[in-house]
Amino acid sequence: MPIRVQNDLPVREILEKENIFVMDEHRATHQDIRPIKIGLLNLMPLKEDTELQILRSLSNTPLQVDVVFVNVSSHEAKNTSVSHLNKFYVPFHEIKKQRFDGFIITGAPVELLKFEEVDYWEELKEIMEWTKTNVTSTFHICWGAQAALYYHYGIQKKELPKKLFGLFQHKVQNRRIPLVRGFDDEFYAPHSRHTTISREDIAQKEELMILAESEEAGIFLAMAKEGRQIFVMGHPEYDRVTLHNEYMRDKGRRDDVELPKNYYPQDDDTKRPSLLWRAHANNLYTNWLNYYVYQATPYDLEGAPDFNVIK
Repeated sequence: MPIRVQNDLPVREILEKENIFVMDEHRATHQDIRPIKIGLLNLMPLKEDTELQILRSLSNTPLQVDVVFVNVSSHEAKNTSVSHLNKFYVPFHEIKKQRFDGFIITGAPVELLKFEEVDYWEELKEIMEWTKTNVTSTFHICWGAQAALYYHYGIQKKELPKKLFGLFQHKVQNRRIPLVRGFDDEFYAPHSRHTTISREDIAQKEELMILAESEEAGIFLAMAKEGRQIFVMGHPEYDRVTLHNEYMRDKGRRDDVELPKNYYPQDDDTKRPSLLWRAHANNLYTNWLNYYVYQATPYDLEGAPDFNVIK
């Protein structure tokens, strides 16, 4: 899939070295097709890392994808330069009158706060409400998924006894749904979080469908409104060393940091972690883009999405 980004986006060079087709703005405007328009609300502190991970994940279908990086105005980022944000991001209020084929809301390191205590919660509520009318399908990741389940369905997160941290095995629960088409019966995915959503709370909502879960990590993947809302509790977009970098960072700060589970060979943090989740992560994003965005979205972005095509 060609990913359309601004010509001088810093992570573009990394993507090109990985043989990922990145299309510049000039070439994109001269192709006689309409690209899929995806908004990325990036709430993670290391925004360039997340940009790279998400763009990798979106790069595996023949569709042309036009990615718009979005930020909130009610929060000041501390780990990304102001110049980067000003150059490559647009605040939500500037795009709220636009329509998008797909929209991604990332996780954020604010799990132990009540939702209402997060400084950008009111703005995020506005964004989540806006997606109901202006986006064909919205993909929520980790805390973003918990926040959306709380806002849309009143499901409250629960604090875990200790951090869920590592690589966990999951089982597909409903193979007939296109979002998990091509998945093996069991697959791995990374998790890094202090809170969870209980299976019972999701199962009680008729609107929600559980698609994959883990005995250790709980619900991994759920869906609502025939694919208009996707909820991913882990971080399938993570790179090979993302958990390693997080572990090394926290290990130097606190004494209670545990080794990420099922991650290092022989649980030896000096050994290179095996990359065991990339194929299923790519499959998840490809299925989302194909079945719940491209197949359902109207050509001019003004008509109504047709979800009959994915039943």
